[in-house]
Amino acid sequence: MTIREQTEEIERRTLHPKACLSSNSKGRLKQEREGEVRTCFQRDRDRIIHSKAFRRLKHKTQVFLAPAGDHYRTRLTHVLEVSQIARTIARALRLNEDLTEAIALGHDLGHTPFGHAGEAVLREIYPGGFEHYEQSLRVVDFLEKDGKGLNLTHEVRNGIVKHSKGKGLILPEKRSERADTFEGQVVRVSDTIAYVNHDLDDALRAEVLKKSDIPKEVLKILGDSHSKRIDTMVKDLIYSSQEKDLEELCLGDNISSAIYTLRDFLYERVYESKRLIKEFRKAKKVLQDLYSYYLEHVDEVFADIPKEKKSDKHRVVCDFIAGMTDRFALMTYEKLFLPQQWTVL
Repeated sequence: MTIREQTEEIERRTLHPKACLSSNSKGRLKQEREGEVRTCFQRDRDRIIHSKAFRRLKHKTQVFLAPAGDHYRTRLTHVLEVSQIARTIARALRLNEDLTEAIALGHDLGHTPFGHAGEAVLREIYPGGFEHYEQSLRVVDFLEKDGKGLNLTHEVRNGIVKHSKGKGLILPEKRSERADTFEGQVVRVSDTIAYVNHDLDDALRAEVLKKSDIPKEVLKILGDSHSKRIDTMVKDLIYSSQEKDLEELCLGDNISSAIYTLRDFLYERVYESKRLIKEFRKAKKVLQDLYSYYLEHVDEVFADIPKEKKSDKHRVVCDFIAGMTDRFALMTYEKLFLPQQWTVL
């Protein structure tokens, strides 16, 4: 018996009946031989961590554009916080921790530079619209490894594409809108738990908000510190779901209401605030100009891409822009559109 088979046997003996066993995976887009040491979900996690798209997350905006301080979140620290929260919940509910971690680490691979401002630009420009969760799936399916993709399992891919909710319900009522696995649903909730807390923390750090601005009912129900609020949300999800023997993932009414109140507060006072929108307009201008330039120079800029893959110019440009980091976008914009200092040799 291989180490992988031993791990799969441990899963069968210890995980909840509703957990997704790695031995029961629906498989990959392209069939592969199983490894001797790692389960299929462990391999997916490792492929994501070693991908170029994952490394680029360290220079992509979470909320605050190009922050000067060292302690503001980036898209990379966001997915790490989501992963840790999701793993805690998965372990407590006896779900598959490896699958949960893989989905969490991969869920934002398709995010644009400049956060949701960049996503808004591509949604407007790219024919057919743009959603970062769909782009995340495109990254792992087609863009990574020079167009070969990471060939991830169905369960990880499904969890990635079903993680996003925007202003929608944290846990959709329709089953078709939820991830196929409980592990994927855990990541969706963990994403919310992570961002409403760390975005609030960053907004306080940036002095966009004062602690006295936070709705009192939120502090009363969820807690008066960053760690207490996360602890409250995580425990409530665990205990509420356990009470129903994991028939469904659920939050208590009071906690759920407080989370929505906090999320609405952040949209009003942070994400859609005049101060941030002013910066977002600048970021949108940068990406709009870059998009137009690359669209006009596809054959020149993307000379190494086979001609048949450049037939859809918008797709090529959209993929390239979405993959940029904030600093690469700014550096490229400066190079293309701003006068350069004359150097005398």
